[in-house]
Amino acid sequence: MASELAFALINPYTIAKSRTGGVIGRLMSRTGLNLAAARMYGPSAELVDLYASSLLTSNQSEPEFARLLSEYVRSNYAPDSVTGLRRRVILLLFEGENAIQKVREATGHLRAGWVGGETIRDTYGDYVVDENEKVRYFEPAVLVAPSVERAAQVLRLWSEFTQSDGGIVDHGADVTEAEGVQSTLVLIKPDNFRFPSVRPGHIIDLLSRSGLRIVGLRKFAMTVAQAEEFYGPVHGILREKFKSITGQQVGALLKREMGFDLPEDAKAAIGEHIGPIAGDRQFEDIIQFMTGHRPSEVAEADKAKVGSENCLALVYKGMSAVEKIRYLLGPTDPAKAQPGSVRREFGSDIMVNAAHASDSPENAAREMCIVDVQQDTIGEWVEKYYGTK
Repeated sequence: MASELAFALINPYTIAKSRTGGVIGRLMSRTGLNLAAARMYGPSAELVDLYASSLLTSNQSEPEFARLLSEYVRSNYAPDSVTGLRRRVILLLFEGENAIQKVREATGHLRAGWVGGETIRDTYGDYVVDENEKVRYFEPAVLVAPSVERAAQVLRLWSEFTQSDGGIVDHGADVTEAEGVQSTLVLIKPDNFRFPSVRPGHIIDLLSRSGLRIVGLRKFAMTVAQAEEFYGPVHGILREKFKSITGQQVGALLKREMGFDLPEDAKAAIGEHIGPIAGDRQFEDIIQFMTGHRPSEVAEADKAKVGSENCLALVYKGMSAVEKIRYLLGPTDPAKAQPGSVRREFGSDIMVNAAHASDSPENAAREMCIVDVQQDTIGEWVEKYYGTK
């Protein structure tokens, strides 16, 4: 069966209730599909009107649900009627065989069940009717396509607005604006994307304890050039750090193998020579982990090419965002991290430690610029599978 491109739109209410991680985790693990792209939107009135109108004719077999969905989008996706601030909607793209059906089945019917967690809507959606079967409350949690044709129609529409309405939506209707508000970057690292799993979603779910808002996200593969710039400040620290480490290690090795102790000044001298080499090697290990390539083995002209490892960048905003996220991540060494922290739950060692978080607002701004969270990848995926209008 040929590969397909499916989508899921995470609704503003689902995002506001910090259910984003649960939705992403279930869609990835229950479908086995590749998460191809992710982008935050702040839909304009024009996009909302066009999308809501298209929903009226999207389900001829169940016209009452088509009407219900259209009304829902007009009420919940449109900019706030008082402030004019836009609401946050996340567009996810999934690629793989039979992707449309798999995403639809994992999402469930609009008439969500009252109990159980078989589907996303069973857990996060609501469909409440009165004794006359009139809908009293309706929250579908996410919106998906019933067919390839409908997926093409919707994605062509949203890709038209991906530049104007997509990117970092940091002035949204439910995003705090006050003294002490910060933006910070989280990178969910490649070890969480070796195969489709709940891990990325669970990490996002753990970070929801911060009470912060996700205002931007991007699925991407880091280039060697990006990784070298991103981790550049660490390089010098590693070269210096390994001076003492390697000197002591060589001393211990000689004692074990040859039975004598090196004087401390000799260990220090050895460390001065070997330490920077060990630091360089560690730096290359980090770049290879993040991109799939060692810088020394990549021609300078090829360092801007997309790497082979996947990451998910998320921008969080709120009061003391840097401090809150770093606490929930835990120390760099997972063995020293507190129970319930991201790195204790999902990390393996100091390098393979699940996620990175900026250590200051200034570094967050620098790192966001390097990984270019604003950059659109939705358009290229839609054009690849469905062309343009």
